[in-house]
Amino acid sequence: MSDSATPERRPAGRAVDEMRPVALTRAVMKNADGSCLAEFGDTRVLCTATVEEGVPAWRRGAHAGWVTAEYAMLPASGNRRTPREYRGRKGRSMEIERLIGRSLRAVTRLDRLGEVTITLDCDVIQADGGTRTASVTGAWVALHDALAAMVERGRLPRLPLTGQVAAVSAGLVDGRALLDLDYPEDSHAEVDLNLVGTADGRIVEVQGTGERSTLDRTQLDELLDLAQAGVERLCAAQSEVTGFRLA
Repeated sequence: MSDSATPERRPAGRAVDEMRPVALTRAVMKNADGSCLAEFGDTRVLCTATVEEGVPAWRRGAHAGWVTAEYAMLPASGNRRTPREYRGRKGRSMEIERLIGRSLRAVTRLDRLGEVTITLDCDVIQADGGTRTASVTGAWVALHDALAAMVERGRLPRLPLTGQVAAVSAGLVDGRALLDLDYPEDSHAEVDLNLVGTADGRIVEVQGTGERSTLDRTQLDELLDLAQAGVERLCAAQSEVTGFRLA
């Protein structure tokens, strides 16, 4: 924030600590066990959860389930056509889907799932920065609803969730610490950071990169403070649409 009484505004009209409008819309896919359309401004990601019996071969006999993710950008999601991705030709997408999987497993009691695999598919319909953070946030809603359906069917005695997880970006742009970067900001940020965190203020993962400059500890703390406040707001939005409250 600036030292003046009026927050300094960004080109898009937002204050430095203001997020884009966020919408989490549940049950958007008829055949999915859980689904959510996550919208962060003009970024839109369709997140679906599919429950399947069995676990990967290396997991058999562990008497526990598995939660994993896949991520892809649809061809017309960006300002230029993105080629379709096929197995064996990934890279960035593989890194992001591993992030999503790790994030969701951090708040899931796999030992209470039984031997089932839940796959979260995160497909970017439209990209304007923050696709991975929108994916994590929306995927938690889809996962929650898939697990709630299992409880309703008597497949599980209770939700095997230890809490909520959400993610948001922050960065240094023209020397200013900003929350929730859109594409124009992200594309010329000096420092880019993504934070995955829980509703109770704990950190799951931090991804930070000096794109055009380095940063000092004070700047890092400022970015983390911005991002943690953003995660708190996102978790509140998740609670609002799902009714989830940790007992």
